Amino acid sequence: MINTSYRKPLPGTGYDYFDAREAVEALRPGAWARLSYTARVHAENIVRKAEPTRINDYLLQLIEHRRDQDFPWYPARVVCHDILGLTALVDLAGLREAIQAEGGDPAQVNPVVPVQLIVDHSLAVEAPGFDPEAFAKNRAIEDRRNADRFHFIDWCRRAFDNVEVIPAGNGIMHQINLEKMSPVIFTQDGVAFPDTCVGTDSHTPHVDALGVIAVGVGGLEAESVMLGRASMMRLPEIVAVELTGKPGPGITATDIVLSLTEFLRREKVVGAYLEFRGEGAAALSIGDRATISNMAPEYGATAALFFIDDNTLDYLRLTGRSDAQVALVETYAKTLGLWADSLAQARYDRTLHFDLTTVERTLAGPSNPHRRLPVAALAERGIADPAKLAAARADEAAGRLPTGAVIIAAITSCTNTSNPRNVIAAGLLARNALARGLHRKPWVKTSLAPGSLVVQRYLKDAGLLPALEQLGFGIVGFACTTCNGMSGALNPAIQQEIIDRDLYAVAVLSGNRNFDGRIHPYAKQAFLASPPLVIAYAIAGTIHFDIERDVLGIDGEGREVRLKDIWPSDEEIDAVLHASVKPEQFREVYTQMFAPRPAGERGEPLYAWRPTSTYIRRPPYWDREGIGALAAYPRTLRGMRPLAVLGDNITTDHISPSNAILPDSAAGEYLARMGLPEEDFNSYATHRGDHLTAMRATFANPKLLNEMVRNPDGSIRQGSLTRLEPDGTVLRMWEAIETYIARRQPLIIIAGADYGQGSSRDWAAKGVRLAGVEAIVAEGFERIHRTNLIGMGVLPLQFLPGTTRLTLGIDGSETFDVAGTPDAGAELTLVIHRRDGSQQQVPVRCRLDTAEEVSIYQAGGVLQRFAQDFLGHA
Repeated sequence: MINTSYRKPLPGTGYDYFDAREAVEALRPGAWARLSYTARVHAENIVRKAEPTRINDYLLQLIEHRRDQDFPWYPARVVCHDILGLTALVDLAGLREAIQAEGGDPAQVNPVVPVQLIVDHSLAVEAPGFDPEAFAKNRAIEDRRNADRFHFIDWCRRAFDNVEVIPAGNGIMHQINLEKMSPVIFTQDGVAFPDTCVGTDSHTPHVDALGVIAVGVGGLEAESVMLGRASMMRLPEIVAVELTGKPGPGITATDIVLSLTEFLRREKVVGAYLEFRGEGAAALSIGDRATISNMAPEYGATAALFFIDDNTLDYLRLTGRSDAQVALVETYAKTLGLWADSLAQARYDRTLHFDLTTVERTLAGPSNPHRRLPVAALAERGIADPAKLAAARADEAAGRLPTGAVIIAAITSCTNTSNPRNVIAAGLLARNALARGLHRKPWVKTSLAPGSLVVQRYLKDAGLLPALEQLGFGIVGFACTTCNGMSGALNPAIQQEIIDRDLYAVAVLSGNRNFDGRIHPYAKQAFLASPPLVIAYAIAGTIHFDIERDVLGIDGEGREVRLKDIWPSDEEIDAVLHASVKPEQFREVYTQMFAPRPAGERGEPLYAWRPTSTYIRRPPYWDREGIGALAAYPRTLRGMRPLAVLGDNITTDHISPSNAILPDSAAGEYLARMGLPEEDFNSYATHRGDHLTAMRATFANPKLLNEMVRNPDGSIRQGSLTRLEPDGTVLRMWEAIETYIARRQPLIIIAGADYGQGSSRDWAAKGVRLAGVEAIVAEGFERIHRTNLIGMGVLPLQFLPGTTRLTLGIDGSETFDVAGTPDAGAELTLVIHRRDGSQQQVPVRCRLDTAEEVSIYQAGGVLQRFAQDFLGHA
């Protein structure tokens, strides 16, 4: 019982704490000083929560930087948005019915750890920011379209213990997490300990800016944590990122993070825990740190931590946390060694160096967030082209849409709206632009969607909201909108002209994702930019514009106006920030939002499913007959046919898109048969609580490039298509899936590097499993998607270095077996049976990385394991 002696009073607080430092020093004197911040937080979690007889073994993994054994992590809470959070709760509602059917008490199925569900992913920008009634209109549409979803969420609020719901219209989960939900130091049952959380969104590391280990996971992994299971892990690579210098004048946190994203991708930090340190990190505000932490998925890191320091305390005071909580954070951090000054001797697997003085004004694009595009290099990259700009202006003069038209300009996403400095910079630029007579171009759909109600308050107090509204950047909602593909419909005339002329049109947004096809079906590409740059491009109207050098317009006195003429100074931004952002704004917003639930309010233990709903449907995972291929036949890993043969960088947007459902898609045709009018089809994301709709989204992205489908010239044909085998017929993806399900044909997917990068959506795994996919063989997997695949009972296999689908000549006509027993890190054999009767055996690495993952896979997936555990069958 090693841990009983390490519970001690925390001086001056009235709480106890677990002294992980003493536990580590007892094992290896002097080791604590060399532990990283990440290792110290995990050491405390182990000492407080782990099986006492295993604590020493677990701590030695941290001390010795070993990675040969699993150790447990028990996050303090789970944070969800309404897309993955809702599907997780749908699964728990289905689990309740499965438990009742076996004689158990359904009311006992509840989250064990606190769950915070924020409804923030269901609002689409149908009414743009230049509509004075945009917010009310968009909220009304959101409520109408999502009536079934919101009905279910309200039932969850009443039926489940330990679930807190923040309804629609209040902000984005990450910004609310940063501004209110994270206490930094948690207290429970008289004990203080570090706040840690998992979230059903890949950008959960946003709150790492406060020194909180927060990791994005899929809905399936979140369900496991909700029900009190440890998240079993091995010590990740822990990388120090030493920041030096200071950003130059006019450089925003967006410019910094886009530059860091390129740098860190190049340094291959995928899966690593980063700890930002040094004089550069110490000088950054929490808003700037959060902008950097938010984009951890874009540079591939699992976590992106900053240390607790005076800036952390200042931010807690600014956002209205109590004096007692601020004092607790300081005392705990300094006592346990989580204060920045305590980490000078920490050792890392490697240290990277980044000089903030090198950062330029920057975009990212046109298709990936790690493709940095310095605005000074727009001409040499072929984006800003005088000939194209001249053509664009000629089109404009003739009343046509210009080539390179910016059809969407959106200030969106917690990445930037959590940073008051970025938002205020945008407001000041809008004010300056209006003073010089500049306006947005009429074809640009503009919007401002803050992540918090507080943003509206400080923009009003600063007198900047009217200028933004006048330029078309009125508030359209407090939600994750354009960045998540919820940009809404275009003006029909503009959309038709894009189609008729096959026009190259783009989006510019202050978000974190710009994958092709994500933002809007008719925005061929998208560029990430700081909020003030988004406004500048709305004024320019075309991407073929040198934003630093070209003339934005002519003012009332006939003078040319360029970006430098309207860009606010750093001193002015800081002055407005200090005068206008106040603690009382945060207290006013969050006191009301987090008011306690009325005592005695309790719902029925079982949900009354609506049989005609296309949003919420009883999940099929425990049905004996099975839906799709999930339970219709057992996994054999034999005779599998490829559903798709794919290249590198396949994202979860390719596998299970989140954007608007088009009427000619498989899902659109299904919704029409179910009686939904086209204007209420909504997005793929909002229908993921209904497996019958969500199954039809599998590989439905129109930008998919499946190497099984070729044009006559041998090039890959773009679209949601595959080749049905052995027939050889090219079909829409869903039609092929239906055919394979009817044939009870097991499937496989062959892919390149970085398979499954992007958003942490469980339906990218659920969809392929329901289609009958038993294994995926790739050159590499994104961390969250790999765990989701395992959670659905899909076996991830990795080619060994030097072997790819190309070296093997795989064309999709083959069938595949997997020989060997799936085990943690085992080498298995992929047996390829070719059409000509020949056979080839290829070694592959089993990417079940831990004993826990092996156990989940053997059970058939995490949902089946839940039922076994509750019924005592495990």
